[in-house]
Amino acid sequence: MVRTLVVRGLLVGLLAGLVAGGFAFFFGEPRVDAAIALEEAAAAAEPAHAHAEEEAGHQHGEEAAVSRPAQKAGLFLATGLYGLAVGGVFALVYAGLRGRVGPRRDGALALAAAGTAFIAVILLPFLKYPANPPAVGDPETINDRTLLYLVMIVVGLAAVAAAVATARRMTADPWQRWAVAGAVFLVPVVAAWALLPTVDEVPEGFPASLLWEFRLASIGTQFVFWTAFGVLFGWLSDRVARRSPLAPAASHR
Repeated sequence: MVRTLVVRGLLVGLLAGLVAGGFAFFFGEPRVDAAIALEEAAAAAEPAHAHAEEEAGHQHGEEAAVSRPAQKAGLFLATGLYGLAVGGVFALVYAGLRGRVGPRRDGALALAAAGTAFIAVILLPFLKYPANPPAVGDPETINDRTLLYLVMIVVGLAAVAAAVATARRMTADPWQRWAVAGAVFLVPVVAAWALLPTVDEVPEGFPASLLWEFRLASIGTQFVFWTAFGVLFGWLSDRVARRSPLAPAASHR
């Protein structure tokens, strides 16, 4: 059963990744092009007055050795590989949840798990540390920013785990149970939001509309991926369950 779920997760993840890649290509890449154009225009306007700056410019050119057409083609490879990785991990987690936590119906469980993953792993870190286009962000702080983003992911996962554990152990009515679980979820999230430092490295003069559109495209790509993945995985799960009358019934507290 686990092997079947993993194969399903890999295939659905690949398909959802390609769908998300299409969204990113049409809605995200034009904003990347615009940001790169601004970055290049700013670099061209600076006077070349020192050898060190000239050398740094050569190093920057080496980093951009891959052409933009190649990068755009590689976008689908990247989102496809991302989908494969997420699909495999999701299938293993789904196998552990099935019959123990969440809705009884397989399709509903898949949608609930995908939605929860999107909130914990994508949305919460994004709201605190949103994605930046080229020309935004200090290269010297990239390690610190990455670490902070990973901390927010850990906080989101821990908050979800605590909320689910609380809901399972309570014997009150469903509304009271999930209200308490919601409060348990919010406590670490609000604490992390308040205690972790804010990062604001948008250069002066960078168009606010371009920054906003890029970030919308970024979170939109993830939303498209997780929606497509959850719907497809849930649909296949329900279809397989209907064909398997001997499938084990879910057991819930």
